[in-house]
Amino acid sequence: MAKPLPTPVRNHLTGLRILLLFTLVCGLAYPLAVTGISQVAFSKQANGSLLKDSSGKVVGSSLIGQNFTVVGKDGKTVSPDPKLFQSRPSAAGADGYDPTASAGSNKGTNDADLATTYTQLKAAVAKFNGVSQGRVPPDAITKSGSGLDPDISPAYAAIQVNRVAQARGLTDAQVQTLVKKYTKDRTLGFLGEPRVDVLQLNLALTELS
Repeated sequence: MAKPLPTPVRNHLTGLRILLLFTLVCGLAYPLAVTGISQVAFSKQANGSLLKDSSGKVVGSSLIGQNFTVVGKDGKTVSPDPKLFQSRPSAAGADGYDPTASAGSNKGTNDADLATTYTQLKAAVAKFNGVSQGRVPPDAITKSGSGLDPDISPAYAAIQVNRVAQARGLTDAQVQTLVKKYTKDRTLGFLGEPRVDVLQLNLALTELS
């Protein structure tokens, strides 16, 4: 009879077999199964919830916010596009909404610079939309924790309606109808707050115009 292997060797071989088994199951079979199921049952979500314009060009994701700007006649100055609804501010990356640099401002309520920034932003948002500073909602000047929030509050959308309507030659009622269409209620009726997906709303505006 062959001499039994020493106990330490047998223990190591048992551990190695378990390692190989779980590597195959958890590292190969499970990911492939989940990927296959998601591609069949939830293809849009699995591929990033991408949105396309009327020409079929991918313009963004319904899960990630983005800037809506226009370049000035000098070819350098970048400013908010008056024809489009604006997202809430972002601290993710140098230009905001960078999914590889998701982050908030990390400044506390006692930070003097933060207070100054909020004051300046509120004045700028009010002027841009032609409303009083008292009508500017918090999400128009505060950054989300992720910096990638694609939604704004109905209150922020409401103060932008007249500005967008005038810039596009539409009536307030036409724009309000689109805002209502792309306003989502609380998840399951009680989680979170009502919200407006800015990218989908702007795509609908472009198609309407």
